[in-house]
Amino acid sequence: MSVVWIDGELVDERDAVVAAGDHGVTVGDGLFETMKVVDGTAFAVRRHLARLRRTAAGLGLALPMSDGELRAALATTIEANRGAGIGVGVGVGVGVGVGVGKVRLTITGGPAPMGSMRGAASPTVIVHCGPPSQWAPAAVVVTVPWPRNERGALAGLKTTSYAENVVALQHALDAGADEALFANTVGNLCEGTGTNVFVAVDGRLRTPPLSAGCLAGVTRELLLELDLPVDEVDVPMSALAEVDEAFLASSTRDVQPIASIDGRPVPRCPGPRTAAAAAAFAALQARTLDP
Repeated sequence: MSVVWIDGELVDERDAVVAAGDHGVTVGDGLFETMKVVDGTAFAVRRHLARLRRTAAGLGLALPMSDGELRAALATTIEANRGAGIGVGVGVGVGVGVGVGKVRLTITGGPAPMGSMRGAASPTVIVHCGPPSQWAPAAVVVTVPWPRNERGALAGLKTTSYAENVVALQHALDAGADEALFANTVGNLCEGTGTNVFVAVDGRLRTPPLSAGCLAGVTRELLLELDLPVDEVDVPMSALAEVDEAFLASSTRDVQPIASIDGRPVPRCPGPRTAAAAAAFAALQARTLDP
């Protein structure tokens, strides 16, 4: 059984309570960051907190804690969960202790009246931990018929309004795939439900620019800063039928090769560019846990 940090207190997850009228529950008004935990330490906290504040600014939501206080809450929650081991895979409340593999920081708009208007209460802050994510050696992906709106109010923000992702991912799972890919409204590649996408086309590695509407992923950002030949350019969805290699990037996957797209096997899996990206990212993590 895990321990949850909620509004300044550590409680058993069975006793962690959020108000029924919390804006995060009623209208999805909130933001979050999920970080991989390496040897008891959350990875890339500085960058995740910077993105958290960008999202909060985009939502017009004032954060109630400083970065130092948020770091302390993350560290306290991870440490409280390390000894017991997070349960996984054996049903509700019971599991095999496998340790802390990730930590999620969620901040909601707090208790509010019914409807879209926020209330006067302070935001709700929650930190909870989970076991390490288990990913296949390579991902099967499919495209979905619903576009991302690159001009929407939430474009590029890490919010808790994730119903669109839930629907798209279930569509992928029903098709026997692991991840769904979105186009944007002009027919260019945007992102996955929880991933950024890199593809090799005409001998060059490419990833959609932020103007395509994708999230500014922390792993994406770090990969772009490494000594890798990557172009941030629009990728037409039609180009996916011609990619030589491709991979997904996220905070819990790191670099995951793509095996097929819409049933078409990707010729190189993993290809040399994917292997180079994975090696460079692993080397970065070995050097520092807060790049």
